[in-house]
This record gives sequence, C-alpha cells and structure tokens, in this order.
Amino acid sequence: MAKVQRKRIGDILLETGVITPQQLAEALAQQRRTRERLGRVLVDQGAASEKQIAQALAAQLDLPLVALSSARLDPNAVKLIPEILARKRRVVPLRLDGGQVVVAMADPLDVFALDDVGIAARRPVKPVVAVESEVMAAIERAYGMGAAAQAVLGETGEEAPAAEPTGSPSEDGEDAPVVRLVNLVLSQALKDRASDVHIEPTESEMRIRYRVDGALQTVMTLPKSVQAGLATRLKVLARLNIAERRLPQDGAFEVALDGRRIDFRVSTVPTIFGERIALRLLDKTKGLLTLEQLGLDAQARRRYESLIHQPFGIILVSGPTGSGKTTTLVSTLALLNSVDKNIITVEDPVEYQLPGVSHIQVNPRAGLTFASGLRSIVRQDPDIIMIGEIRDVETAEIAIHASLTGHLVLTTIHTNDASSALTRLADMGIEAYLIASAVIGVASQRLVRLLCPQCKQPAPIPKEIVNWLQSQVKEPLPPAEFQRPVGCAQCRHTGYQGRTGIFEILVVTEALRGRTLARGSAAELAEIARSEGMLGLRADGMLKAMQGLTTVEEVLQVTRVEEPAL
Repeated sequence: MAKVQRKRIGDILLETGVITPQQLAEALAQQRRTRERLGRVLVDQGAASEKQIAQALAAQLDLPLVALSSARLDPNAVKLIPEILARKRRVVPLRLDGGQVVVAMADPLDVFALDDVGIAARRPVKPVVAVESEVMAAIERAYGMGAAAQAVLGETGEEAPAAEPTGSPSEDGEDAPVVRLVNLVLSQALKDRASDVHIEPTESEMRIRYRVDGALQTVMTLPKSVQAGLATRLKVLARLNIAERRLPQDGAFEVALDGRRIDFRVSTVPTIFGERIALRLLDKTKGLLTLEQLGLDAQARRRYESLIHQPFGIILVSGPTGSGKTTTLVSTLALLNSVDKNIITVEDPVEYQLPGVSHIQVNPRAGLTFASGLRSIVRQDPDIIMIGEIRDVETAEIAIHASLTGHLVLTTIHTNDASSALTRLADMGIEAYLIASAVIGVASQRLVRLLCPQCKQPAPIPKEIVNWLQSQVKEPLPPAEFQRPVGCAQCRHTGYQGRTGIFEILVVTEALRGRTLARGSAAELAEIARSEGMLGLRADGMLKAMQGLTTVEEVLQVTRVEEPAL
C-alpha cells in the first residue's frame, strides 16, 4: 500500500493565508543556515504567531491542539517524568490514558524527546500539540510550586522559604508541614508580584490562583486532605474564629518576607466544598508612585494638578474595584503633603501610611463609619481631607459641606466614567446646586497591562485606530509603534509585565456647572467636557497602545462599549 504523503507545515501555513510565499522562502533560507525548526524561524521573524504554528502542526499531524493555560495537570502523570527531562525536551505531562502517558509538546515530531520520555515513564507516550510558551508555563506550574508543595508536605523532605508572621502562635511539629506550605504560598505570591491569592476548594482538590497584573493564574492544585489545615493556619494568622465555618469572616495579618513587611487582608466565605479564602497583598515597603508613573501623560497631569492645587472643593476619583483609585489618591496626598498642611484621612482599610498624615481606620463595630469619622475630622481644623469612598448619601452630604466651608476633599466613587460621577451624586439625592458648587473635577481611571519589554515585537499599524484617534486628539499624533505580546520566561510567558493607568480628567467649568444645574445626562456632560479638551479613557489608552506600551486589545477590554465606536 502506498504511503500517504503528509503535507508540509509551510504549505499548510500558505494555504491558510498565515504567511506569504516570500516569507516562506526567507524562513526556509534561514532554516538551512541555522537548522532551527521552521515554525520557530517563522515566529522569530514575526511572520506567524506561536498559536498559528501550533494549529498548523496539529492539522499536519492530525493531533489534538490543547490549551494548556486552562488544562489540569494530573500529579500522577507529572511524577513519571523528571523535571530536568521535561525542561530539556520541552514536554509537559498531562494525564494517564490507559497504559499511556499523554504529553503536550510544541514539536511532536521530535522523536528523541518522545523516546526519552517513554524510557523515563516506562510506558508508551501519546503526544498532543500545544503552544510553546504555554508548554514552558505549564512546566513551571507542574514542577515549580507543585513540586515545592509536595516537598513541604513531606514527599521529598525539602524545606520551603520561611516567613515570620508578626505575633503568630507557636508552631508544633504536627502543624509544621502546613505552616511551611502557607509560607511557601505567601512567599511565592510576593515573588510573582501577585496582588491577590485565591484558595478555592473543589469537590476533589484545592486550587490556588494568583492575580498578577489583573489576570488570575493557577499556580498549583493540592490534595483535598490539606484543606482543613491550610484554612485553619490562615485563620489563626488573621485572628479569626477557627471553629466558625458557616459564616464569612474578615481579618488581617502581617508577615516578614524577604526582608519586606507585607500586610495580608483575609476574607473567608463558606462554599458547598468548604471555605474559600481570598488574600489581598499590601507591600508596606513599596515606594509611592509619582503622577507620571501612575500613567498620567503631560496634558492629563497638567489638568489634574490644576485641580489638586485648588484651596477647596471636591475631587472625585472614579472607576471600578481594582482600578487603582486608592493608589492615585495616596500619590496625590504625597504630592500635597507639607509641614504647613493638616491632612487627615478616613479609610477602610488604611493601605498606605504617609508621614505627617493622620489616618483613621473605619470601624463599624465600634460605631466609627465614614460619616461619623468625617464629622469628627471637620472639627480637627484640616486643610485637606481624604475619604476612602463615598458609599452613602450621608457621607456625600458631609463631604460636600466640608468642601463648601473651605476644605479640599479627595474621595472615590464607583462609576464607569468621569461624567457619570456627577450624575451618580444626583441619583443619590444630592441637590444639583450643591454638586455644581462643590465638585471641581473628576478623574476616571482603569488599569491596563504593560507589554513585556523583553519579548514584545512590532505589530501591524491598525489604520482605523490611528484615524479614529486623530479625530479624538485634534493634535498631530506621535509616530505609531504598535507592539504585540509574545511571552518569555521573564513575564511567565504571558507577554505582559506590570500595569499602568489610563485616565480621563474632567475639569468642572462654567459650561459644565450650568449643565449640571439643569440636570443634564452623563452623555451631555461628557460631550461638553470633550469639547473643552478632555481626552476619553479609550483615547488615552489607544495613545499608550500607539506608543508600544500596551495593546489595542487591552484597552478595548477595559473601556466601555458606550464610548465612541472605532
């Protein structure tokens, strides 16, 4: 029987329109010189993405294409292949299928890798295709935190990095493995620049995820048997009731990790599979950001600074939860802080402590709310007041009256854009004349991920984005330098590293005051503000994408659908 001729990967990429004949010819010429895989050459040249190469390979070999970012790795399969072999041959064990071990590879044609893995696992190997960067990230997941956790639990006897909880109870020998496991989870979260840790019980296991740059990543799964000990250890640290598993609880603790003092805010909620725990990390040693580091460009910074140097009035910072509002307020206070200013804050919780500033922690159980704390602050002869959040009409009314009696008030409010902050106050029951008189400006913000500086690559210039942006900016645009994410070891193969803010700064002018008095809609207020020089959130984000700092996809993901269409 004649052997079926397999299509070449270059031909598949040509047929699907991924590459041009010229790009294929150039890649083949380079491959003859370097002996690299054709797919790797095409990716390095920017002619194709890793995902497109993986799709072509899967079609060529008639193998499944697996998304490793969401795949669960079977610990029993991982144990069969040593870490050093997995890293050397770039394979990640997925699961056991009968008598075979299923492994994900970027290059299933690598027969030497398949032979080595089969010998190590002592069973036949069944390959599937995956994106190369996802393979490397999955190897980190399988052999990094997972292996260390197994060591802590006594399977290999290794020790985990130590954390020193402030005022923690004594640790006996029976609890030591769980104590070391908690230390490992916390220290690794700090190394990975995580803002939150999620410990989530399922029916059969415990899943641990970190939120890094706003995106959740699974870092390890643990056996169900450690669930009770892990939850108890964290509740002891946070001084919570370890016997109460039916009601939500909130607490906090501080630990020393790698010479840094880190605050952890702890929240527990009961689920049908046990207690779910979320931890928020607050690094006390991290320096405050300047307005420029926050992401305010020159024009937005000038508009914002014109507001914060006013002697009185309210400045609102708006945005959803996790958009960096508190960081912006504290950075603003640091800029305004001086020996001749009396600055007092009321917050829940107090996240940053500034020298010379009086911080008040809200304590509803003791009767200290935002409203009652604000009433007391006004009698303390302040120059500047910062309120963590306007949550109710009572707080809003006191803040407005404080601003009208000669104080500069900074606070946050949950709205989608700057103009909506004004209408939200009206919806809460505040009189239009008070809003028009008291509010001097609104800063609305979002956070977008920054492209990894090590691996980002030039991307095609989307003409429709440039044309739309030119209609919004009304000034000559800088040269376009759009970039795309790739993924490398430095960014954990995500293509992104760090975040920055995108802003719109609304300055309340006479025209806006008049429209506010007439109870104009948020859309009407936004139209007036843009006509007077306000740059919208989406336009500010697209400018950053044009400068190669982030991507168009990131900006579209965090800005409103109702904003001007592209």
